[in-house]
Amino acid sequence: MKKRRAIDPALMFTGVTVVGMALATLGFWPSDGGAVQIASLAGLGLVYLAGGLPATARALGALWRERVLDIDLLMVVAAIAAAAVGAPFEGAVLLTLFSISTTLEDRALGRARRAVEALMALRPETALRKSADGTITEVPVADLAVSDIFVLRPGARVPTDGEIVAGRGSLDEANITGESLPVHKQPGAMVFEATANLDGVLEVAVTKTVEESTVAQMITLVTEAQAAKAPSERFSEWFGQRYTIAVLIGTILAFVLFTWIEGDWHVALYRAAVLLVAASPCAIVISVPAAILSALSAAARRGVLFKGGAALETLAAVDTFAFDKTGTLTTGAASVVDLVALDGDERDFLSRLAGLEAQSEHHSGAAIRRAAADRGIEPAVVTDVTTVPGEGIIGDTDAGKLWAGNPHMARRMAASIGHPALQALEDDSRSVIYFGRDTGLIGAVSIADQARATSRPALAALRDSGIGRIVMITGDRRAVALRIGGELGLRPDDIHADMRPEDKMALIGKLAERGTVAFVGDGVNDAAALARAHVGIAMGAAGSEVALQAADVALLSEDMGRLADAHRLARRTAKIIRQNLIFAIGAMAVLVTGGLFFDLPLPLAVIGHEGGTVIVVLNGLRLLRPPRSVEGPNTDGGPTPATAA
Repeated sequence: MKKRRAIDPALMFTGVTVVGMALATLGFWPSDGGAVQIASLAGLGLVYLAGGLPATARALGALWRERVLDIDLLMVVAAIAAAAVGAPFEGAVLLTLFSISTTLEDRALGRARRAVEALMALRPETALRKSADGTITEVPVADLAVSDIFVLRPGARVPTDGEIVAGRGSLDEANITGESLPVHKQPGAMVFEATANLDGVLEVAVTKTVEESTVAQMITLVTEAQAAKAPSERFSEWFGQRYTIAVLIGTILAFVLFTWIEGDWHVALYRAAVLLVAASPCAIVISVPAAILSALSAAARRGVLFKGGAALETLAAVDTFAFDKTGTLTTGAASVVDLVALDGDERDFLSRLAGLEAQSEHHSGAAIRRAAADRGIEPAVVTDVTTVPGEGIIGDTDAGKLWAGNPHMARRMAASIGHPALQALEDDSRSVIYFGRDTGLIGAVSIADQARATSRPALAALRDSGIGRIVMITGDRRAVALRIGGELGLRPDDIHADMRPEDKMALIGKLAERGTVAFVGDGVNDAAALARAHVGIAMGAAGSEVALQAADVALLSEDMGRLADAHRLARRTAKIIRQNLIFAIGAMAVLVTGGLFFDLPLPLAVIGHEGGTVIVVLNGLRLLRPPRSVEGPNTDGGPTPATAA
């Protein structure tokens, strides 16, 4: 039996308030019957109870728990003041419109909050686990452990993150990465929880438990982001609390002044109530969170996670973008182009090198492992492997200490790399991985990487949006960096090569002295630079956990166009916040002027106040609409589709 949905108390109270307001209007219709007047009075009572009690409860709760005077208190006081001077109908109008606007705000902002939480409903509860003897058993997703194999049939959703070990098929990843077209997957490709398998039978090895999956990270990050206040949010909250006190004090002083001027305390109290409503900062206080919350949810739906409103606001002010190369601007799926074994035994050379790189997370290590597998070569056993960030990797064998990496690693091991046989590799614009044992050189391989198809249009979009400078920072040789940078349209002066992690961080520091800097990276060696930049942006889906933790923003898609979309969204958010604040302050100034120097009717003040609040909320919700995405060729050779809604 279908579970009945619980009734929203706020919606119920608002409904009763509206019904009461309808009954209250009967008193203005011509009638000689006492029943009509009784119904009108009953309607007023309903409005004051259903519309006033929830607001009073919220106001007293805020006063008791948080020691703050909030806007609900202003509305209740104004309604009581109106009733006290013989204008209960005007007070009822205030409570009705305030109740309606509050409910609309809560439901509208709730829509933004639910945009990411809806992912919870997509998470499957069970998975088909395959045992070592080939038996398939349906188990709870929570029972899956890392390295377990599960079977994914057509139409099924992925139970947790993993790597395909057998089978090919297309998956719908729109709810995670924002990619609207199905993505073809084959062995070695990653799959993410809650995405849908459209065709093919896949066998997937678990890489993350359900508690550590991409969806779990998304929900955690968005929850933290919504709880973390942006600077403008903190200011509007700080302003709202203090301004509320100022309004209450100002209203009391205005009542005294109007009593002295008018000579009638009834008139003075009415005008003070009008001023109380007109000066209430509802629209100002809600202006910023309405826009920030909508933008955070809109970004998450498109595969971009902000770790708070502060990151969103800072991204809008960025004037310099710095990019890591490998795995960020490039695919990271490099391949071995050439190989030189100084002893002439290429199979033994590749076996030992693949064994060393078997425990490496670097993209070059993956390329070497693929090259060995393609030739049917088993990796040698290497133990006690240690990674030296920005240099390479070191391990132990019975024959001595093996090492592989760039020239920095060779110098660390006191090995000479100036061998004539390696000249052809070193002159090429490819990455060179030197391989040696102890202080001797065994050989080298050259590895080529390709720029992402979406990188060039994304960088062009950032330039078109007004970004003053775009730089590329890489640990690769300058010849490699110049080749990739040239393909992306970067100037040679903006290409920095042979950079260690500490060099990257130092360069980001220098750039930060001249303006607001965002750094985009994906590896362990990018963590320091991500933390040093004003905004750190990590390739969350394919990047390392260290990079994700150090960053302020995570891109769940490998489509670099999402970065340009996020920057455009940040700027739209800043623009809408400015619009909201200008409108809210302007409207309040007009209403306060009318209340002080003109006979502004209370109903008109109420409509202006509540209408302005609803307008700024709806203006903020415009950010939930998807913008045009950066277009460029995708991995299938066709145009990249517009960002999914």
